[in-house]
This record gives sequence, structure tokens and C-alpha cells, in this order.
Amino acid sequence: QVQLVESGGGLVQAGGSLRLACTASGRMFTMGWFRLAPGKEREFVAASKFVSPWSGYSVHYADSVKGRVTISRDSAKNTVYLQMNNLKSEDTSVYYCAGARGQVFPVSATEYDYWGQGTQVTVSS
Repeated sequence: QVQLVESGGGLVQAGGSLRLACTASGRMFTMGWFRLAPGKEREFVAASKFVSPWSGYSVHYADSVKGRVTISRDSAKNTVYLQMNNLKSEDTSVYYCAGARGQVFPVSATEYDYWGQGTQVTVSS
């Protein structure tokens, strides 16, 4: 059974930065981040999808975080990172890592096969 383990959440002041990490116990073609805040629906944040050995990975971002968030991968470690800068109070959520064995449509949560346990990010204003 593949497991995804997240780390890096915490409490930060508005304008601050955090880096989340997620390590998978198996190789994933697509790895993404979603978030869920109380009273809201699960929201896509960012994803990294393997395209080819020549092209590498494509990256995808939600409009709400574009320009403030960077997703990156260390394929040797089966790890994906989410660098979040200039954090806002509305970024407060539980962040979930997701992995898919195929080249899925990255913004759709239903496309993913595996999920992490979630890590809390709280931004104080």
C-alpha cells in the first residue's frame, strides 16, 4: 500500500513563508496539493505531472496562489515540495498531498489514487 507522508505545516504570520513536503513510498507520475478549510470545499492548490524524460514535469497552479506558491519535485526521493510565500489569512487550511500513478488531469481531486493525512497551515493576521 502506497503511503504519502506530509510535513512542514505550522503557524506563521501573514506575509511569512512555509515549505511543505510530501514523500511517497512509491513512484508517482502526478503529485499535487489540495487544501480544505472549515465550511469550504476542497480546493486544488498546485500539482506536478511527469510529462516525459525529455520534457520533465509540468506544473499547475490555482489562480488563488499563482505567484506566491512554487511546487517542485525530487524524483530520486519521491518527494514533492510546496513553497508558499506571502501567506495570507485565507491560506489557512489543512493541506493534503495527493499522488496518482498516471498522467491524470491534475486539478481534479477524483483523479488521484493516494492521499496523505494532511498538515495544518495557520496564518495569523
